[in-house]
Amino acid sequence: MKEYTGSTKTELSKESSKANPKGSIDRRKFIEGVSSAAIGLTIVPSTVLGGRHVAPSDKINVAYIGLGTQGLRQLPDIIQLPDVHIAAVCDPQRKAINYYDWGPTWLRDQMRELTGNPNWTTGGNNTIPGGLDNGKEIVDAYYAKTGKNYKCNPYTDFRELLEKEKDLDAIQVMTPDHLHGIICGAALKRNIAVSVHKPLSNRLIEANKVFEMANESSVTTHLQPWDLNGEDMPKIMDWINNGAIGELQEVHNWSFRPVWPQYANLPADTPKVPDGFDWDLWLGPEADRPYHPHYTNMTFRGWYDFGGGSMADMGHYSLWTVFEHLKLGRPSIVEPNFNHVCGITDKGTAFKIQNDFSFPYASSMRFKYPAVEGRPAIDLVWYDGGMRPPVPDEFYEQGIEFPSEGIMFKGSKGIIMTRGFHATAPYLLSEGVKDSKEVTAAAGAVKMPGIQRFIEGIKKGKQIEGGFRQAWHITEAVNLYAVALRSQKTLHYDADAMKIKNDQKANEYLNRSYRKGWGLNEV
Repeated sequence: MKEYTGSTKTELSKESSKANPKGSIDRRKFIEGVSSAAIGLTIVPSTVLGGRHVAPSDKINVAYIGLGTQGLRQLPDIIQLPDVHIAAVCDPQRKAINYYDWGPTWLRDQMRELTGNPNWTTGGNNTIPGGLDNGKEIVDAYYAKTGKNYKCNPYTDFRELLEKEKDLDAIQVMTPDHLHGIICGAALKRNIAVSVHKPLSNRLIEANKVFEMANESSVTTHLQPWDLNGEDMPKIMDWINNGAIGELQEVHNWSFRPVWPQYANLPADTPKVPDGFDWDLWLGPEADRPYHPHYTNMTFRGWYDFGGGSMADMGHYSLWTVFEHLKLGRPSIVEPNFNHVCGITDKGTAFKIQNDFSFPYASSMRFKYPAVEGRPAIDLVWYDGGMRPPVPDEFYEQGIEFPSEGIMFKGSKGIIMTRGFHATAPYLLSEGVKDSKEVTAAAGAVKMPGIQRFIEGIKKGKQIEGGFRQAWHITEAVNLYAVALRSQKTLHYDADAMKIKNDQKANEYLNRSYRKGWGLNEV
């Protein structure tokens, strides 16, 4: 295995990092308090400024890690902020080979608009962009178009990037799920702010370590799905708290995901690694195995080693505010239901394919949450792959079409239902309310884009809504979902110990076995 052997990093003391993520003196306040003449005559020790140089413009220096289709799609949101400098980009795949998207030219055309070049092409094997070379080319072209003399350095290894880029304020992580935790942990150890796509990690124990690191640090953190959470949860809670549906008993959330190919068998062939693709770096902490495109772009979500399945993909958007408002806490029972795949042997006999490497095509998962002060015990049920809860009679009676994605709050006297993958535009159906009623967010309410809030948080040295510190309960749920499906057993969960009480094998799925050089304490 190729191993990056950079020099040992110097970590700030806990006291210093808690007081100020950039060192013992806030670097921006320091610069503001010193006249330009004094700055020109004074040599400031690097330790005073947290070991990082401050550009005269005081821009927020960001490293963008992960340049697949989703990474490039979200790049315009941050690069166009006037106080951001994309100082580095990173991806182990250099060339735009074998990327997939929702349309053949949608993303390419978005990049053409961003760069101002109507003739820009990927240089890859199709029209869909992706990879390190495209990423750097797009960043450089955007800065050239806007007349900014900014430098952007390319890296294939995020460890090398963090070693060499001494002036970083933040990173944005858009990699496959299995790399999220270790990259976030590496940033937090260096007191670098971090924004990451969901999930926080696809392993429960790793996620908990990153969560604890975030709690011990004062740097700004941002788990991106918070930004698309429903804004109508306060109205839903008002209905629930005022007894509109009686005593809340169940919450049902369903999605038609997955929308990517999933495979019931491990790849049998061993195709050549594409030119410019560092397969070893892409694997990162996971066990070595032959390269196969079925593991990588888009399809990584369907493998337990590399992804988090449909609930990690979409449940963050729909359920995070549900956890917060209902104070769901931590489950005691996690009960899976799932489809299976069969095959025929060479001798003509049927068999059920058993695997613990890929998510099922469709599943449901019931989480039992104990009662807390102010509310009774609640069942939360997740569905994916086209599975849904039974359609309530009220929907037939009132001619309401049951949506392909939604959330349903079921009480002893009625139902609240939302459409789509987040809690917006809810319908109330209950005794005494014969007609469905729809509400929308408060008129004129404008929500600042999440990545902008993240940058503002860094500038002000504060936490923001949707940071890692709020994310434990949703992170725990999506990881237990994967463990229950992988073990194919109902789990009795000891939340305090973070252990499965009734199945020792399932405990092995709570963490990963790290390859040498890739542990949280090694990066």
